[in-house]
Amino acid sequence: MVMPIRHVGLMEDLQPEEKAEIFDFVVLCVKVLKQAMKPEGFNIGMNLGPAAGAGVEDHLHVHIVPRWNGDTNFMSAVGEVRVISEDIAKTWETLKMHFHPAAEEE
Repeated sequence: MVMPIRHVGLMEDLQPEEKAEIFDFVVLCVKVLKQAMKPEGFNIGMNLGPAAGAGVEDHLHVHIVPRWNGDTNFMSAVGEVRVISEDIAKTWETLKMHFHPAAEEE
């Protein structure tokens, strides 16, 4: 996820610098995910407002989801269940060196 530092709920309330920074971070995340995980595509989007599935009032963020051919399944559509194939801590270990090369030494 990419989100502005300032707590904002509406895209139109973002300052021009915040919009640019968010998009720059989305581009960085796509680059890092390509290097680290070799996805075949991406879903990138936002849920704005309760009707769209936004869970926190007055908060916006951008989802970046790496995708591979054949990775879709019926769980999300039928059971409102998300399948997590890897622990988030392991994912972070995989990604952090790509965001900051010095992190590999930590």
